[in-house]
Amino acid sequence: EVDVVESGGGTVQAGGSLRVSCRASGFTFDDYDIGWYREAPGKAREGVSCISSTKGTSYYADSVTGRFIISSDSAKRTVYLQMNKLKTEDTAVYYCAVGACSVEDGTWKYYYGMRYWGIGTLVTVSS
Repeated sequence: EVDVVESGGGTVQAGGSLRVSCRASGFTFDDYDIGWYREAPGKAREGVSCISSTKGTSYYADSVTGRFIISSDSAKRTVYLQMNKLKTEDTAVYYCAVGACSVEDGTWKYYYGMRYWGIGTLVTVSS
């Protein structure tokens, strides 16, 4: 059984940093890609970042490029999202998903590819 568990959410001031983690089990870790998504109040879920460890590639939404960094530790079966220079508009529930980083013409199509989801962790950025 696939299990996806996020952790590390909390409240941080604008301009600060926070790292959220995603530990996944129940499958061969390197056979799947892992993505981070977020859902802000009143908004649709959007893709934040996706990493393919076997391909050595990662993708980011334009809104977080240059501020967020995704990384993977296969030995710990964990993917991290380091969030820097946080803005109030980054406030959301952050979800981890397991599947595939679906890419077309070099662009990550975040609405495709994911099969398993965690229940999310809340990140609040205060002004």
